[in-house]
Amino acid sequence: MARKLGRTTDQRLALLRNLATDLIIHERIETTEAKAKELRSVVDKMITLGKRGDLHARRQAEAYLYSASADEEGDQTALQKLFSDIAPRYEERQGGYTRVLKLGERQGDGAKMAIIELV
Repeated sequence: MARKLGRTTDQRLALLRNLATDLIIHERIETTEAKAKELRSVVDKMITLGKRGDLHARRQAEAYLYSASADEEGDQTALQKLFSDIAPRYEERQGGYTRVLKLGERQGDGAKMAIIELV
């Protein structure tokens, strides 16, 4: 059963889309442990679409990822980076594209924090 993360369905889906887009662009983000564990499956599916590489897979990924975000240089969107940089890197790998590292508790509210990164 999926985690609800204390949000309505629309809010939760928007949060996961945003985190997935950020992870693809930055390749490493810090978030709560529950969000990181939930994000893992979403990003793995996006990378699998990138590995397929056909037009239908590109359109499915484009429908999910936010398009306005770009990397530090501002030249690649998340979709472009997914298909041109990230997917070829994992061509030989059969899943397990992300790693969750536990950090401890956040100072303010004691939430368990984690870093999620592409392997």
